[in-house]
Amino acid sequence: MTEETNEPQAAGGPTSEQLQQLTTLTTRSQQIMSHAWMIRTFIKHCDEVEDFPELNEMARVIFDVFRAVETQLRDPVSYFRTLRKKLAKLRSAAEQFEKDAWKASTHTNFEQCSVAAKFLCVQLQEILQAAEEIIPRPAPPQIRLPGQTD
Repeated sequence: MTEETNEPQAAGGPTSEQLQQLTTLTTRSQQIMSHAWMIRTFIKHCDEVEDFPELNEMARVIFDVFRAVETQLRDPVSYFRTLRKKLAKLRSAAEQFEKDAWKASTHTNFEQCSVAAKFLCVQLQEILQAAEEIIPRPAPPQIRLPGQTD
């Protein structure tokens, strides 16, 4: 039993209060991801993508991240585990998009799309950190080499 909720807690699993907090963070994350979807939509429909197909990489990564976390909505712990795995790729795509977008166009739409993509990563990182305060990351496995002692 957990002290704060008087509910049974699965071995190593989150309490109902922690699940509620994680669910709230999942909802916030999905709201932020909706902005990512609009970035994707802009990229997919801009004329410049015909001459600069590399811009599509940002759209592909957003789609990949969105679909990966979307399948985990009912399991907030898995949702944030998946987000942690995908965030570096999203950040890398945003940085590359900033470089590629400048080559494609100096129009304000591209500039703001680049700013939004990088800010999206910052916001998702903040939410991920909040989730990891509730449910810390598992410790990495200790690897022992043959003949190694403590």
